[in-house]
Amino acid sequence: MSYAPFDWIDDEARRRADAGLVRTLRPRPAGTEVLDLASNDYLGLSRHPEVTTAAAEAARIWGAGATGSRLVTGSTALHAELEHELAAFCGFEAALVFSSGYAANLAALTALTGRDSLILSDAGNHASIVDGCRLSRGTTAVMPHADPEAVRAALQAHGGRALAVTDSVFSVDGDAAPLAALAAACRDAGAALLVDDAHGLGVLGDGGRGALAAAGLAGGEGIVATLTLSKSLGSQGGAVLGPARVIRHLVNTARTFIFDTGLAPAAVGGALGALRLLRREPARAARAGAVAVELHGRLTAAGLTAVRPDAAVVSVRAPSAESAVRWAAECRAAGVAVGCFRPPSVPDGISRLRLTARADLTGEQIGAAVGALVAHAPLPVS
Repeated sequence: MSYAPFDWIDDEARRRADAGLVRTLRPRPAGTEVLDLASNDYLGLSRHPEVTTAAAEAARIWGAGATGSRLVTGSTALHAELEHELAAFCGFEAALVFSSGYAANLAALTALTGRDSLILSDAGNHASIVDGCRLSRGTTAVMPHADPEAVRAALQAHGGRALAVTDSVFSVDGDAAPLAALAAACRDAGAALLVDDAHGLGVLGDGGRGALAAAGLAGGEGIVATLTLSKSLGSQGGAVLGPARVIRHLVNTARTFIFDTGLAPAAVGGALGALRLLRREPARAARAGAVAVELHGRLTAAGLTAVRPDAAVVSVRAPSAESAVRWAAECRAAGVAVGCFRPPSVPDGISRLRLTARADLTGEQIGAAVGALVAHAPLPVS
């Protein structure tokens, strides 16, 4: 009998289809009339003329690609500028740019832990954190969501080298982590705190300097931050920020830095252009938060179940995975693109639509988004 090594893939595909969990790619055209509340372009900068011009100019000067790893040919003067300005803006001593936020999380978690380390990871953390914990040589304990006392108790019981890791703003419901209490628990135990500020940069803190700046923790000796350049800065890539000795350690030990091609110059230039624009126009950060609050208020007033946002993510509950997919599709057909989160992407098993509260949305666009969501909402919605 012949052996068909990939027949199991068909079985998996059937199971996904039966559960209503098939994912599909939908390439978007260059020009579209769809109102975008599905991306992470919180400040509306991905198409801003200053940002796209900076990206194009960087490609013209430095080339289409970085041409090698950061330690060979992949570091340009532009990379160094971005690292310096990111660190200064967010309140840290130093920064290191990676090809993605995912790579930045893998780097920090694998390079800052060892076989004798305990890693305490919030149950709601992003997949990149989960994968970083799996790749680390330490022992990982999953902590109850947003529970600093559970972290404190685990650290006290361990009594050795440890690192707690959390999103600053959780991508599913948009709720914020209790950073001050987590930092206190880590400080008392002599542990490090790693915070993924992907959804905080550009939205929280004075002028969008991030969740750690808002909590008064930026630049702390035991604090390390990761972030992405693909959300508020509208570009691509990621970074790790922290004490200079931590960044030097990553340069020498982080495999996703040493063995990965450096971030393309166009992405570096675009991110740098967006950062400088945000520095000049800090009101964009507050506007993103205000849009989120308005979306939440109007949706809940219409009878939908939405989680009150702590940043710029608005999460609206759906009664099932199937209804969430259908709801999102009907909104798109009505001209409004929204995110659709369902198992296994959601740890609590509750499907929801996820809206991005962009700073550049007008009152008319907010009204159109709310109208589409309400008009096509499945019943019941709670």
